[in-house]
Amino acid sequence: MQPAARLPDLRNLGVSLRILLLTNLMALIAAILRSGNLNEILPALAELSAALQPILLLSLLLLYACQPVLKRLPYRWSVLVILALELFITSLSYYFAISIFGPDSMPPLPHGLILTLIITGILLGYFNLRQRALSPAVTEARLQALQARIRPHFLFNCINAVISMLRSDPKRAETALMDMADLFRVLMADNRDLVPLAQELALCRQYLALEKIRLEERLAILWKIDNMPPDAMIPPLVLQPLLENAVYHGIEPMPEGGEITINIYASHDQVHLLLTNPYHKQSGHHNGNKMALTNIRERLALHFDAEAQLSSKVSEDSYQVHIVIPYHRNKTA
Repeated sequence: MQPAARLPDLRNLGVSLRILLLTNLMALIAAILRSGNLNEILPALAELSAALQPILLLSLLLLYACQPVLKRLPYRWSVLVILALELFITSLSYYFAISIFGPDSMPPLPHGLILTLIITGILLGYFNLRQRALSPAVTEARLQALQARIRPHFLFNCINAVISMLRSDPKRAETALMDMADLFRVLMADNRDLVPLAQELALCRQYLALEKIRLEERLAILWKIDNMPPDAMIPPLVLQPLLENAVYHGIEPMPEGGEITINIYASHDQVHLLLTNPYHKQSGHHNGNKMALTNIRERLALHFDAEAQLSSKVSEDSYQVHIVIPYHRNKTA
């Protein structure tokens, strides 16, 4: 199933930079095609830029202002509105220029309108293809493989642990079964939209509670979330797969167990998520994490473009993943 087409976040810095770069690249190509030799390229580019840059900058400002409205429209209608806006901006810029510099200062208006439609269409097509390439629905096989890392032995061990608690601690057994149901319901859901950080953290607590049944005192968790913004919007299943890898590659190989540190805080309109766990070179930890990190990096790029970062660091006895995303608040709360 293909993902529904949607506009990029027109208030995103990475999206704006892509629009600037791609538009100027197309202007350079047009200047090369119009020039008979190398000496004519720069003058032709300067002529095109003089007409293009005001339209481009005004377009970015207007699209930034209209982003909330465009986001609520169906994709086809939002595309039509953007095309209409670009034609309006081009016409406005044309008449403003000829009123100052005269009618001979600009190319004919129909030429400008056609060029505007071509450039806008190419940009919209590029962002649509990029969204489909990065969408979890297109990379469904990889996402399902990631979700399937809830390993059979984890499931069987949890069930056995619940069975053993049914008589001695029925209340805890009931809680564990509810945690399992919640965990697998989220894993099987359509996880394309952003969710509040508090919701993702609740899922992580349920997962760790199940692992705690298996590993008991071998698994220690240090939460550093006093400065966590619970209303921050993040892609779902970002922390849970990393925690699973941390348990599988960092805690299970140690007979004495170990500690996982989860540090989440907000700083300068950004949310930082740091996860640290013990590291064992012989356990192949880095290779085991590669699929999870690749999938999470793609989903961060899909939602936040260049404004999100993911990095990992290996020291002598620990492994850390650091995620930085822009602080987008949950407006429905």
